[in-house]
Order: sequence, then structure tokens, then C-alpha cells
Amino acid sequence: MAEILIMPRLTDTMEEGVVANILVKEGDKVKSGDLLAEVETDKATMEWESFVEGEVLYIGVNEGDGVPVNDPVMILGKKGEDISDLKAKFGAEGAKETKKEEEQEEQPKEEIQPKKEEPKKTVSAKKTDTSSIKATVLRMRKMTDTMEEGVLASWLVKVGDKVKSGDVVAEVETDKATMDFDIYEDGEVLYLAAEEGDSVAIDAPIAVIGEKGADYQALLDNESSSTTSENTETEEKESSQKEASMPYDRDEKPKNTNSDADGRIFISPLAKKMAEDNGYDISQIEGSGENGRIIKKDIENFTPQETSSTKQVSDKPTSQAQTTPQKSAPAFAQEGVREEKVSQMRKAIGRSLSDSKFKAPHFYLTIAVDMDKAIETRKMLNELSDSKISFNDIVIKSTALALKKHPNINASWHGETIRYYDNVHMGVAVAVDEGLLVPVVRFAEMKTLSQINKEVKDFAGKAKDKKLQPSDWEGSTFTISNLGMFGIEEFTAIINAPNACILAVGAINQKPVVKNGEIVVGNVMKMTLSCDHRVVDGAVGAAFLQTLKEYMENPLKMLV
Repeated sequence: MAEILIMPRLTDTMEEGVVANILVKEGDKVKSGDLLAEVETDKATMEWESFVEGEVLYIGVNEGDGVPVNDPVMILGKKGEDISDLKAKFGAEGAKETKKEEEQEEQPKEEIQPKKEEPKKTVSAKKTDTSSIKATVLRMRKMTDTMEEGVLASWLVKVGDKVKSGDVVAEVETDKATMDFDIYEDGEVLYLAAEEGDSVAIDAPIAVIGEKGADYQALLDNESSSTTSENTETEEKESSQKEASMPYDRDEKPKNTNSDADGRIFISPLAKKMAEDNGYDISQIEGSGENGRIIKKDIENFTPQETSSTKQVSDKPTSQAQTTPQKSAPAFAQEGVREEKVSQMRKAIGRSLSDSKFKAPHFYLTIAVDMDKAIETRKMLNELSDSKISFNDIVIKSTALALKKHPNINASWHGETIRYYDNVHMGVAVAVDEGLLVPVVRFAEMKTLSQINKEVKDFAGKAKDKKLQPSDWEGSTFTISNLGMFGIEEFTAIINAPNACILAVGAINQKPVVKNGEIVVGNVMKMTLSCDHRVVDGAVGAAFLQTLKEYMENPLKMLV
């Protein structure tokens, strides 16, 4: 079913977007995640991604046009769909072209002959025309650049509620924060397709909104038919060798109800991959999807049963079995294990850090800093200031000033180019229950210690409450990770891509040091710079650390 794509709200204060550059043309095939246009907002020129798949049937704006938020921009759908009603919503120009396009659409369509007639493909043949149904399926949007699925944290509406464009209908837990899910349609909530706590893939339906009494079930049935048809075609292309390796005999009666007369088990591609990764026998799994189809939720909730082959092995009276640890364990001892679902944030951390560690060639440089003067300066500043300056604030400010003197460090790798930044946007790693977030102190080199202190405290509070927004964590040019408050003396950090470097800051420890030829007790802090060798060479990184050491050991230099 064709859909109108409206101007999205790309920043929290955006009221209108200027279409700077249209990156598609009518007739182009678009899939979720593809870029549609570059839009000039009130803060920056930003990329607009599509959250739906289809063909570009109509573009109702020109480059340079200012389009209010929630106003129509283009139509996506299937080739040949009647979009005259939708084009009428674009105003006079859209209505003018409707008649002309209707005449073109009436031309005979090329008939596609299937390669093979098979009863299993009749599901797709039963699809009905839903263009007249005045309802829209809401789908899970890609709300961050790294999001692959979202957890529906809470519904803010219920079936029967009246909603309008711009209303927030749900809160969605992404890989970085819990974010508001607003809508672009007016109508009544006809159906909620996901429950609170469900993980929903990008583009999967979460609700239906439309006119009261609209046949929304037909929309959902069409989607299910299309998905089932695609899965059936995929399965039919599998080789006979793969079919032979299935954990059941196709000539036997299937062990569960999610299969057809031939013993083929209906299972979604994602669920199938999850089952293979976990080594599950899918013939033991009961499906909860349409027609007993096994879906992701069924894999997550499945507890494997002990197979007969396992029992035979364990029952054998071998000498190995007689010496197992369980035999010698005390009677009161019990083995325990606990499994938890991986959160969206933890998945994203795993992906991004793995990419960084294995793609960027890391090397490390460590330096020790005499913190005596920094301790004195901090004490003096806190006696004069209302805000309590932390050592981390001093590190952030010193690092920002050192980066201004060594711009080759304040850079990022972009394949064919290296990007150097005029200003320092300092990423500050903040630990939360589920992982790590990196909000950004922008223009850190220009801010006072008090301003940096307030901003970092605000970010820490928002991070713990999952209230950080994309504008809070995007665009860092350098990152600091400080574990000194946990007593960690020294560590190495993985680079926060695409930054070229990250600084790992340890604790301040009292140690014997030599001053003026005598051994005295000194306050020493170690810092380790992780560098991407594609961007930064050893000598460049060492020179930066020397400058940073000068600022840290003489903090009054920051104030002049």
C-alpha cells in the first residue's frame, strides 16, 4: 500500500526543513535505511533516511523548497498503484498530474509467468486490494544510526484513542536511549501489534491507525501473506543436501503443529538463524505466529529438551562418566547459571567496539603526570566557586586545549579521507547500568571549568534516566574515559569510532618520586592514549601527551 512520506522532525526545535538535495528520483527502488534527501534544519544540514521500502511513485517538492514538519514530501509504494487520492494531499500541482498518470497506469501491464506452479505459493495469490482501506500500519522506525530493533518500553495510548499527527504514542528503548515514538497520521488507534517489553525489528508493524471501523485486519493479513510467501520461496530454493540435514524425517508425521503435510516447518528467517546459532532442534519448538509459524519470541522462550542420543551417552558406564565432578560434589552443592536477554544498548556497544577494535589498528602511549599543583589549584577553585570542580573537569579542559595545539589528533578516519576538526567536541564516557554512553561537550576548548562541570553532571543524570537524545551523543571528535574514581591505576580503552584517539585516565596515587634530587611522596596519575595508526603516528601522539602533561602539571596555564 502506497504511503506518503512527510517532512520528519530532525531536531527537537525544528519547525520547517529546506530540501537542500533530493537523492532519489521517481521510479527509484528504496529500502529501509536508504537516504532520501539532505534537509537543512535549524541546526545543521542532515540526512533523511527512509523507514519504509518501495518505489518512489511521486515527489511533490523541489530542491530549495521549505517544507513544514509533517507536510507531505513524496509517495512510496508499489509500481502501478493508484495514488490519485494521495497526490491530492500535495495541493494543486499534485491534483493536476493525477489524471495524466492514471491514463498511463491504465496501459496493459507485462504479464509475469511463474517458473513453476506450486500449491504452496497460493498464499500470495490471495492478497487483496487494500488501497481503499483508510488506515495506516505504523512501523518501528530507525531512531538512531545504529539501531536494528527497538524494545517497546511503554504504550501511551490504547485501542480506541483518538490521535493526531505529532502525538507521542509510545516510548521505545533503542540501543542508546529510551525515546519518544511520535506519529505522522490522524485517526483512531485500531490495533496494537506489539506488547510492552516486546523487541520489534525495524519496519515491523507495531500498530494500526485509521478511521473507526476500517478493515485493518486485511492490511495485516496482506503483510502476513507476503512474508509467508517470501519465506516459502526461500525454503524451496534450499538444496536437497540442506533438507537432508534437517532434524526430522519429512516422511514422518511432524512433531509439532507448525508444519504442512510434507513435514516442512514454518519458521521466520530470523528465528531460523537464531535456532541454528543456538543448536536448537526446531521440530521441538512450538510456533506462536500465524499458522503456527515459529518466530523470534518462540526461540527466545524455548528450553531445549534432552535428546535420546544425549541420554545414551550419559547412561554409558564409562570410566570418564564415573569421574565427573558432580559425583564428588557435596550433597548440598548445586550448580547455578543465569541468562539475561542482551539489551539494545549492549548489542550496540558490542557491534561498535568490535568494529573499532578489529578495523582500526590500535597502539598505546602511556604517560605519568605529577598532580600536586592540580590538587592545589582544584582546592583553591572550589573555595571560590559555587560549583565543585572535579579532576575530570580539569582533564577535559586540559585535553581540549592540547588538541588545539595538535590538530592532527583531533581527527577521524573516513576511508578515502582523514577529517580534521577546527573545534573540540569532547566525548565523555558515562557508565550506566546497561553499559556505556558517550555524551558530547561541544566546543570544550571555549568553555570554563564551571561550564564543563555543569554540562557533564547534566549528561550523567540524563544518561542514567535514559533521557539522552541523539543530539547529545553525536559528533564527538575525541573521547575521554576516566576510571580513576574506581581506583583503577592504569588501563587501555578502545577507540570510539570514528575518532582517531581516546584517552584513558587512571586514579591519582601517592608514590615515591624524585624532586630536587630527593625522594619524596608525590601524587601521580597515569594517562594512556589509544591511537588509530591510520591517522596518528607515534611521534604525533607522544607530542600531544607532552603538551597535555604541561597543562595538567601547571593548570593555571588553562586560565590565561
